[in-house]
Amino acid sequence: MKFVVIIPARYKSTRLPGKPLIEISGVPMIERTYKQCLKVVPNKQIIIATDDDRIKDHCDAIGANVVMTPLDCITGTDRIASLLDSIDADIFINVQGDEPILNPKDLLRVIAEAKKGKYDIINGYSPIIDEKQFRSSEIPKVVFQLDGTLVYMSRSPIPSNKSGEFKKAWRQVCIYSFSRKALKLYKSQKKKTPLEEIEDLEILRFCELGMPVKMIQLSDHSIAVDVPHDVKLVEKALRERGLD
Repeated sequence: MKFVVIIPARYKSTRLPGKPLIEISGVPMIERTYKQCLKVVPNKQIIIATDDDRIKDHCDAIGANVVMTPLDCITGTDRIASLLDSIDADIFINVQGDEPILNPKDLLRVIAEAKKGKYDIINGYSPIIDEKQFRSSEIPKVVFQLDGTLVYMSRSPIPSNKSGEFKKAWRQVCIYSFSRKALKLYKSQKKKTPLEEIEDLEILRFCELGMPVKMIQLSDHSIAVDVPHDVKLVEKALRERGLD
């Protein structure tokens, strides 16, 4: 089964405009994300999908494969779905462009699971050990069946209880795998589904359309950059891991 890794990169982020080009310890975020992927995937199988010439110019300068996508893509998954007719692949691996310190081994794990051909959609998760993350609306929380099938994902603190106490929880890791079938269904929905719209979590569209999402456990290395404070968290992690 042929796979491709696609990194969607939108310039006009609502919470952090120009996010892909924001420098983290002197290196633009999109470049860091791309180079983490490059550690385990050949360059020819990595594509950056953007809608902005500034991002394209930087990607060209570092030798990355980059394609322009429509401005009206409402999510990163829609951006990938827009490339279905132009890319010859069976499996589309979505690495969010705001994951500058993703663990390359996690990417390999998702690819290996996808190649088995058992699941149309795969997403990663890791345990939450910090109650601050559990309470944060920036961190998508995951609940799933005993077999790993996603039940729901929310920005609210779930699972919860009568006392509101933090006991155990899991967070999303933004590496996905999609089959062609899954992306065609996603693309057929021309606007966000109701829960997707409320939570602002694109994976919920699959749940609302009745397509199962397989969740697999990954490492806790990743730190998604959604707001300015996250940049400082990533830079701190880079220093602590000797990667800056």
